This record gives sequence, C-alpha cells and structure tokens, in this order.
Amino acid sequence: MIRQRRLLTAAIAVLSSATLLLTACSSPSSTGASSEDEGAPVPGGAVNAIQVSEPRTLDPASLGNVWASQAMLGNALYGTLMINNPETLEIEYKMAEDFSTTDGGASYTMKLRPGLQFTDGTPLDAAAVKFNWDRVKDPKLGSGASKVSPQIAETTVVDPSTLRVTMVAPNSHFDQAVVTSALNWIASPSALQKSRADFDAAPVGAGPFTLSEWSRQNQMTLTKNPGYWEAPKPYIDSISFRFVPDTAQRFNAVVSGSADISAESNPKSIEDAMAQNLKTEVVETGGGQYLAMNTRRAPFDDPRARQAVSLALDLDALNTVVYSGAGEVPNTLFPEESPFYNDIALREPNKAQAQALFNELAAEGKPVRFDFTSFSSNENKMAAEGVQAQLSAYDNVEVGVKNVDSTAIQSVIGQRDFEMVVTSANILDPDTELWVSFHSKSSGNMTGISDPELDAALDAGRVGATVEERKAAYDTVQERLAVVVPGIFYIRSTPSVIAASKTKGINLYGLGSPLPEELWIN
Repeated sequence: MIRQRRLLTAAIAVLSSATLLLTACSSPSSTGASSEDEGAPVPGGAVNAIQVSEPRTLDPASLGNVWASQAMLGNALYGTLMINNPETLEIEYKMAEDFSTTDGGASYTMKLRPGLQFTDGTPLDAAAVKFNWDRVKDPKLGSGASKVSPQIAETTVVDPSTLRVTMVAPNSHFDQAVVTSALNWIASPSALQKSRADFDAAPVGAGPFTLSEWSRQNQMTLTKNPGYWEAPKPYIDSISFRFVPDTAQRFNAVVSGSADISAESNPKSIEDAMAQNLKTEVVETGGGQYLAMNTRRAPFDDPRARQAVSLALDLDALNTVVYSGAGEVPNTLFPEESPFYNDIALREPNKAQAQALFNELAAEGKPVRFDFTSFSSNENKMAAEGVQAQLSAYDNVEVGVKNVDSTAIQSVIGQRDFEMVVTSANILDPDTELWVSFHSKSSGNMTGISDPELDAALDAGRVGATVEERKAAYDTVQERLAVVVPGIFYIRSTPSVIAASKTKGINLYGLGSPLPEELWIN
C-alpha cells in the first residue's frame, strides 16, 4: 500500500474576516527534489504531457478541474483566478486579488487584477467573470461546475475590477468550491458566443498558453502566450497533450521518456513510479471513490438492499483485484491527520447479516438484482467485475455488468440512468464534496439520497464558525452515511502526477490540478 509522507496538521479555530483557514485532510508527497532544491527555472523547451481523458470541447465550462480529467489543460488555456495550498487550504490569489466575505458567506466580493486581457485583446474584467459564472448555471450546458454554481443567487458588476456575488444560502467556504471547479477558468465572452466549432478551433483565454493545433484522438499542442500577465512565466515554449485512459500506457510513456509528466489515478502505478525513482506528487484526500447506489429506483430504493451489499463486500479483496493491494481502503471518512477525524466506521462487514437481508428481500418478492454500469477504464471494469464475482457467492442476488463507452458518462450521470456506478467524493475542505454529493437539494447528488438529519448536519458544517462546530457537524454526517448507505467508499483516491526527473516546477493545487506555467525542463 502506498504510504505518502503525511504532514500532521493542527485545527485552526479562528475565523478570519474572509473565511476560516482550515488545516487540510491531505498533503502532497514527492519522491524527487522539492521545488526549493531545483534552482532557478531555465526558460525554453517543450513539455510532453498526458491526461487521462480527451475533452469533447475546449469550452472551460465543460472541462473538469481535477487531476483525472482536464485540469492541466484548463489551467494552460485559461489561467486561474486563485489557487489553494492542499496542505493548509490557504488561498493564494492569481488573476483575482481578493475573494472575501464580510457577512458569514452570504455574499462575496471579488477584486480582479487591473489590466488583464484575453488573447483576443478584450478585457478580463468583472463583466467577463459575470458572463462565465452566470453561463455555467444553465443546466443545458452540462457543466461540471453546475454542481456548485447553483449556490450563486446573483452576480453584480460593481466596477470593472469588482464583482459582487450573492449566495442562495450562506457558505463560508465557497472559495474552496471555486478553486476545485471550472468556475476558476474564465474565457472571452465574445469568443464563447461563437459556435462551439469556432471556439474549439480558437479558444480564447488569458492563460499561459494558446492552442496551436488539435488533432482529435491524437494530440493537442499549445504554445506560450507572450502576453501572459505573470511574466516571465510560463518558462517553457510549448506543451503538448496526449490523452491516455490506460494506466499502464501512461506509466510506460513516462518510463520510456516519451512523456515528461502524466496525470495518474491508479495507486499501483504510483507505487511502481516510486520504485522506478520517477517523481511523484500526490494530494492526500479524505473520502474517495465510492460505489454509488441509485436510491431513486429498485433495488436500492429499499435501504435494506443497500445495507446488504455494504455488509457483503470484502473491500480488501476488491483492492487486491483492482489495484494489486496498493490502494488504501477508507475505514473512516477522514484520515487521522484531519482535524475532522473521528473513529466512526463507514461500514461493518458481516456476511451472515448480508445473506439474511438478501433472503428477507427475496421472501417479499424483491430479490436484489442490479446492473453495475462500468465505463472504459480498466480499473472501472475490474471494480464492476469484482463486485459481481463477490456477490455471486450469495443467494438471491444477481449482478450484471453494463459496459458503456466513456463518452456516455455525461448522459448516464445526467439522466441518473444507473443502479450502481463508480463516482467519487474526494475531500479537501469537507463542505464542497460532501454537500454536493449527499445533500437532498444538491443537483450533484447522484444517488438521490434524502435524509433530514444528514441535510441538517451538512448545512451546519457549511456555516460553522469554528473547527469544533464543524467537526461536530461532520461527526453526524459520518454517522448518517453509515446508516443510510448511499454508497460504499471502497478506495481512497490519489490525485497525483508522475514525472521524469528532468521535469521541474511541479506545483499542484486543489484536487491535483497542475500549474503548467510553473513547469520547466532541466
């Protein structure tokens, strides 16, 4: 099992005028030299990068700002309003100079750096941010940021550099939601109003790079933006992206030297990279990947069916099948280093009780029969087949595996067309992922779980004025998740990159989102 370097953190109990500075549930780890040991950046050269999935479009609203989707690409084209330190969650401002609240999260004021321009010469000002943020609230757009954008009631341009954001309900930690979503990326409004094909051919942002060529299902090449606001960054002249869903191919590309840096999601590959003396950067999180059960329809509309499956599965065996035992099975929602940690078990496996529940449901004419919808990654398929194999040992259970192409992910998720599927709730600050994933009023609540006690605890955690208040709320969240079982957390996620030794300036924020303007080649 991967054991990253863990930095012990202490809870911070004082609320600043802007937001509570929380110690993290995660810490990055590096097997190579730290950035302090790398010396001064050397300008020039090119970086060959790999990401897990190719985007359907370069519209920033449709890109995913997490390591396993298009994080580096989005940062390259559009830059960032702000970032956070994954160890402390402290906010560092980039194109924004401030994003703060004076009323407990009921509203925020954003101040932008003066003089920012998109590559088409139009201003990146408060009106541009308003256009982008208002736009992602449109459900027809299908934006990943639509999980968090419904929290915004209204945006108002105060002056060219100032945007006022009024929230639907107070949230003292909304800045963390911005950092880990596509709200952090702003594109030119005039370019976004063109057709999708025109925008994809010439996306317009204010990031460190601009698109030169996109050969679909092959490669994308970006070149240095000479007008980037943070000169002399970026240090490299160009960056090329390939999109490789297979973990072995990504790993072998870095080992062979055909790639300089790659996003990684498989803990076994990270373990192998460490053994090969490659660089690894890992953000340690709470929560993780879970087997989401759709409570909107049979069989998982009956809580006994969800409880039975949870009691029946051997997650250590599943870890062995999918990750060769290299992953970490989450027994608690938060790791021990987190200020929100409590020894509240997410589940207590019991095969006899599981079989009794399966028999009880069958006797009522409701045998547990469901399909596990699996997407194209090997890990996803192996997880589905592993669950199927384990449950085949029980009576009155029937599991099918429904393999669909990765291009169907948005449709399956959007229409909630599944019984069981792999998804994730990767926790830095607890509010964003837990409220979005499990609150009954959240559009991102894939399982459809609705529990008044859980809702109340999630709301309390969102507005708690101290770490102690928030911890009490999240203790209740953990207890309710163990009772209502919307899903089964089966593996800690590993937001990470692996890189060749010559690749310098690796800097991650949020959920493993790399900053390409910091990269340089020795």
